[in-house]
Amino acid sequence: MLKRVRKSVVRRVAAAAVTGALLATAVAATTGPVQAAGQNIIVNGGFEDGLSSWFVNNGNSTDGATLSPTTDAYAGSSAVLVTNRKTTGSGPMQDLSGKVQAGKTYAITARVKYENPNSPATKQFFATMHYGGSTYTNVGTVTVARGQWGLIQGTFTIPAGQSVTTARLFLETPWTSNPSSAPDTHLMDFKVDDVSVSEFTPSTTIEALGKNPGEGNPLISHKFGADGNAFVHDGRVYIYMTNDTQEYKPGPTGVSSTNTYASINTITVISSDDLMNWVDHGEIPVAGPNGVARYANNSWAPAMESKVVGGKEKFFLYFANNGGGSGVIVGDSPVGPWHDERGNLLITSATPGASNGINWLFDPGVFIDDDGQGYLVFGGGGDDGTRSAENTNHPKSTRVIRLGDDMISTNGSAEVIDAPLVFEAGHLFKRDGKYYYSYSSNFGFGGTVDPNGPPTGAIAYLMADSPMGPWTPETYKGIIFKNPGTYFGAGGNNHQSVFQLNGQYYFTYHAQTLNSRITGGATQGFRSPHLAKLDFNADGTIKEVRGDYKGVEQIRNLDPYRVIEAETIAWQQGIATKKIDGGSEEFGAQAPNLAVYDVDNGDWTSLAKVDFGTAGATGVTAKVRPLAAGGRIEVRLDGRNSPVVATIPVDAPLGEWTRLSAKLDGVKGVHDVYFTYAGPEGADLFEIDSWAFEAEQSSPEVKLTVTASSRCIGSSVYLAVTAVNDGDAPATVTLTTPYGSKTVTGVAPGKQAYQSFNTRAGQIGAGKVTVAGTATIGGKQVTTSYDAAYTAADCR
Repeated sequence: MLKRVRKSVVRRVAAAAVTGALLATAVAATTGPVQAAGQNIIVNGGFEDGLSSWFVNNGNSTDGATLSPTTDAYAGSSAVLVTNRKTTGSGPMQDLSGKVQAGKTYAITARVKYENPNSPATKQFFATMHYGGSTYTNVGTVTVARGQWGLIQGTFTIPAGQSVTTARLFLETPWTSNPSSAPDTHLMDFKVDDVSVSEFTPSTTIEALGKNPGEGNPLISHKFGADGNAFVHDGRVYIYMTNDTQEYKPGPTGVSSTNTYASINTITVISSDDLMNWVDHGEIPVAGPNGVARYANNSWAPAMESKVVGGKEKFFLYFANNGGGSGVIVGDSPVGPWHDERGNLLITSATPGASNGINWLFDPGVFIDDDGQGYLVFGGGGDDGTRSAENTNHPKSTRVIRLGDDMISTNGSAEVIDAPLVFEAGHLFKRDGKYYYSYSSNFGFGGTVDPNGPPTGAIAYLMADSPMGPWTPETYKGIIFKNPGTYFGAGGNNHQSVFQLNGQYYFTYHAQTLNSRITGGATQGFRSPHLAKLDFNADGTIKEVRGDYKGVEQIRNLDPYRVIEAETIAWQQGIATKKIDGGSEEFGAQAPNLAVYDVDNGDWTSLAKVDFGTAGATGVTAKVRPLAAGGRIEVRLDGRNSPVVATIPVDAPLGEWTRLSAKLDGVKGVHDVYFTYAGPEGADLFEIDSWAFEAEQSSPEVKLTVTASSRCIGSSVYLAVTAVNDGDAPATVTLTTPYGSKTVTGVAPGKQAYQSFNTRAGQIGAGKVTVAGTATIGGKQVTTSYDAAYTAADCR
């Protein structure tokens, strides 16, 4: 934004300089909205009431023009035509005195067009604020082609010290000292329509392509999420995250101020059963005046477990109330509803063993052993200000404590964890009888870092024979993951969790990849969830994980013949999600229901590896809420620019939820499915609640998802075989391998048959297993067989 100074008729800033100083206000006419805006301050901005509230700019005595209504409008039935201009500043003006305020930011849009065949092929136009006297400020510009409507669109901030006693907006062409010498160039007639000025409200909708098709990381790209903690339940992994999006406040340039974490009091939840298509379950209102735990101010770094208490399975979500303590709320399912059963924080300075050397009582990590005993690790910090090597390498700032049988109380005293260079992000898990404590290392505290310990800002780990340790420097085994900056350029803090799904271990971490892609490289501390495989050596130590965008492979295909929440997304661009009334069709009446919204022309979402089967799909249905006439949903296969295989016209009554369908022909096999959205430019098109595909009738089959993998346990190779019952009836499943077979009866829908086969060899070649499922379908006994390949393995 640049001020122009007028002295009588003399303008002292050249148009070229003005153009260079305008930040991101000159945009193409097809660019969609980049921010949300409040009520239009301009009266009669579409000139549908003729010239009411408009007059010719009269800032200088030489200004003058004729305004007249015209039916050649960009939208609606009327616009304004400007003729007989005396100066370049002679254009339509409106008085905004008393409507705008100093220090506030505003969004401006206006449509302009000129048609004089003797004028240049392109022409620049300005929207300009006149604050009285000689103070003029260009607040928006566009260069438009002759005969076409151009869009002035941008934002501007009125300086805090600017007097707005007189504030008027007008449209003009670039200043020149003697416009009458070339009137076709400088004083051409032009038309104006759809002028708006409204207070700027930042939108958190992310328009950038934050996750490229084919990539697995970041897991989601329409919002942020940090400190991901994974919890597996009924074959689905749920990831609970610090909701960084609460701090995301992009300004007029689209860049947010730095994340301070201060306002974060909700937890974001996503889930998947295939590790590529992630469902957004929205935010849990944990802390603050509207939260479940109203005694808390913040909710950071969540941790999740479930346990049967009093004959009922309960779900326990632990959270950090900033650095001052940690709390817990209780749910009826992995996605709620949620309750407060304590009434106060679980971990405070009064907790036995919790004080004495701990800076922060945060980052709770929960673990339940095979005997049902629960444990909580917590704590962090430890900088005592001495800058000593001892304090840097052994701050002893984290703890482990037993939980009560109710999981919302503690039992006994917390014990010190003396992990080298420990800082935060404690996490506890078990594998093959060994216990692992992982954590994020500190950044030095000013002391000399021991080269025999972990590097700074990395995820390191200890191994012990008990959840209580003892956790000493002698149990240190190495690092799992270097700082994210090693792999993605943007560093910052580090946080992790470990989970097992279908016999494979996985590692969650966060990185500022989405933040970087939004800004073109800069970061402000907004983190996104990532996933990697976690593998082990023969002695139980962990192989180092490397961060990347590839992520992990999709472990099962997506079944399209059911209700699929529209917020189930592999890749997307331009959309946002929000909670709507009612329960989820897919996850039950008690689960929160979300919808995809802020859908503009050109936005899209997708589903990865959708298995339409050999019979194929005959149709697709969307539950939608139309918001503008002329919208449509286009279905494409295997690419967002691939040919359209079905189009759903969104032509139902505006504002009402309805189901709309389109036919499909010959869509068989496995495909990535892209939903691309089209409609009037600049309009909020519709909201989407769910998808469903209709199947071609075919011979009944027992639907199984079969996986096989070879792995090392000690020096022996084992084959792990899993078959998930994707059908609607219980099945008898027989797993057959070169090394034995196993039959599992009564495998319920959604459940799995699993067996690990000892090959009794240290090395095997690649091969395949066969799995047969038998079930009663439609009154008939049906058997279906599947093959699954496994890779060669050498455990010697």
